[in-house]
Formats: sequence, structure tokens, C-alpha cells
Amino acid sequence: MGHGCHARALRRFFACGTFKAVIPFFFFLVGICIGSFLNVCISRIPEGLSIVSPGSCCPRCSKPIKPYDNVPILGWLWLRGKCRNCRLPISLMYPVIEFLTGAMFVLTYYTFGLTLHTFKFLIFGCLLIILIVTDLRVRILPDAINWPGFGVGLALAARVPPDDPTGMALLVRLLRYFDLGYFRTHAVARSYLNTFLNVTDAFLGAAFGSLLLLGAAALYKLVRKREGMGMGDVKMMAMVGAFLGVRDTFLTIFLGTLLGSVVGITLVATLYAFGWKKRLAERAHRRGLGELSAIRWKLASQYHLPLGTFLGIAAFLVVYAMPWILRRMFE
Repeated sequence: MGHGCHARALRRFFACGTFKAVIPFFFFLVGICIGSFLNVCISRIPEGLSIVSPGSCCPRCSKPIKPYDNVPILGWLWLRGKCRNCRLPISLMYPVIEFLTGAMFVLTYYTFGLTLHTFKFLIFGCLLIILIVTDLRVRILPDAINWPGFGVGLALAARVPPDDPTGMALLVRLLRYFDLGYFRTHAVARSYLNTFLNVTDAFLGAAFGSLLLLGAAALYKLVRKREGMGMGDVKMMAMVGAFLGVRDTFLTIFLGTLLGSVVGITLVATLYAFGWKKRLAERAHRRGLGELSAIRWKLASQYHLPLGTFLGIAAFLVVYAMPWILRRMFE
């Protein structure tokens, strides 16, 4: 009798609004702590440094950061953005990344609930945050993130396949053109076949994303006679494809290049309007290298935008905005 009462009490607790309100708060706390670790990855991996040791310290005075100063978000606030010992300014990037990671954790919970999809896309989101910020800061998409992410994406696909019809289409074709009655009648064999097709979905997404960007890079170099993107973008899309599958990988590339183009054209026009490198253009004009306006525009158009950053933002849009848009469309 007592055990039954306890069970009913637990069920009422888990069903009540208080518990449901606590879950997002818990996700946010875990997210900002993970965000603190992502900051370590962002600052150290491009430098080839260990993300495990040594502990966090000031780059100027080398004093270790105290645990109470290392509290996510709050530590930066009560230090007023400066080292406690030498007063070296601490980048605003650190609390911003921590907050955004916490917000991403909460958004993932609200999008997917307490499911394996949440676990999968939390990992994916953390990988994307590292790549987006690293590419924006130092124009690097590290192999130390792309290749492990690719492997994790394939492994997770066995249990949480991409939301993509490619695998099902393959299954239908296999059952139609081959005598696979054994798989129809044996549950274990059918389970292995489904797992194989799920991983195939992820692998096809990785191959599609990486090869599409590789082809675009080769075409750009052929037409413009210079590099248009690095291999880091190609490897990043292999990782993204392993998580998202063919269809959503295509959407990611489409939205990423569209977003990058819009921002790039706007930025070039802004740099031109505000006279970016105007003195250099004037010197070139005096030496007879061309019209001043044409030189200024060419200099502004040489500004390099990180494609990986826009691809990462697009992947977030595909994962989190697309389901919301589709629900709105079919309500």
C-alpha cells in the first residue's frame, strides 16, 4: 500500500507544472556549464593545445583562475570582465557563448522533449557552436572537431536516424527488386537491416554534403582562378551530413550560401561606402592602376567571410526553425 502511494505521488510530481518548469532551468544550467567547456575548445583547439590541461589561467600573468571566478556567466560579471590579478580585459565572448549554449539546450528540450533526439542534437549543437565561433575568429574549422563529429553522427544514426526519406526509399527498392522475404519474416534480421539503412542515410548525407561543396570549390577555382573555400568547409559538411541526412544537408548548404551571399554583399557595399582602405586605393590610382572607384570596390570585395560560420547558422535553422515552420504550415 505504501509503495503504491509513493508511486502515485511520484507520478503526480512528474506530471505537475512545477516539475515541467524545473526541467528547462536544469537544461539551462547544464548548458552554461557545457558552454564554459566549449570556450576552452574554441580558444585552445586552433592553437593545437590540450583542452584538458593545464587549467584555465590568465594569458598575461599566468595566474590560475579561481574556481569561484570560473562560474559560467556570473564569474565574468563579478570580475567586471577583467582578470582579478593583472586587470587584463576578458573577452565578452566567454559569457556570450555560455549563455547561447544554455539557450540552445533549452531550445533543444522544447523542440524534441526528453528523447534520444535531444541527446543527439545537443551534441550536434555543441559541435556547431565550436565550428561557428572558431571559423569566425581565426578562419579555421578544426579536424579535431569535424572528424570526431562525423564518427559520432554515424554512430548515433544507428539509434536516431536522420529525418530523411532516403533510407526508406532504399528499403523499398531492396524489397522490390530482391527476394528479401527473410527480412520480412524475421524481426532480428529486419532490425539489423533497418540499422544498416539508418547508418547508410547518415553516410549518404555526409557524402552528398562534402562532395557538393568540393564540386562547388573546384568550379569556383576554375572560373575565378583562386581558392573560394577551404577543405575545412568540405569536412564540416561531411559532419553535418552524418547528423542530418541528404535532404537537410542540401537545405543547410542552400541556406548557408544564401545567407553568406546576402551578408557578404551588404558588407562589401558598407565597406565601400565608408571608404575602407581608401588611402591604399588612392595610392594605387595615382600610380595609374585604374579608376579610384573600381579599385575601392575591388579592395572591399576581397574581404573574406567565413563560409563555415554561415553553414553552421544554417544548420541550426534547419534543425530548430524548420520543424516550427512546417508545424505552422500544416496546422
